[in-house]
Amino acid sequence: MVIDDSNTIRRSAEIFLVQAGCQVVLAEDGFDALAKIADHQPNVIFCDIMMPRLDGYQTCSLIKKNPRFKATPVIMLSSKDGLFDRARGRMVGSDQYLTKPFTKDSLLQTVATFALPAETETNT
Repeated sequence: MVIDDSNTIRRSAEIFLVQAGCQVVLAEDGFDALAKIADHQPNVIFCDIMMPRLDGYQTCSLIKKNPRFKATPVIMLSSKDGLFDRARGRMVGSDQYLTKPFTKDSLLQTVATFALPAETETNT
């Protein structure tokens, strides 16, 4: 799942992930994402920090507080690369921090790190 209020970021991530064989669910903000997470049960969630209505920190916190999704990896997306931003992400339960603009390689490497080990175990 890719949660970002920027259509450009959502579409770029979707293109990179679909080309790699992933199924992708898009959400425009935290409220949109929370409505879709239960239905789609994503293996990995990429979440922008700066969004209207419900920011990425709040969204991540709500996802991680739900016992059903506590183990789902949440990767924060941000154009800010400061220590404070990374620390705040960790405090709400994020698993990694990816700086925008991300590259195809960095996005796919993150997916490989968090999603593929679980898929390999279930497929063997």
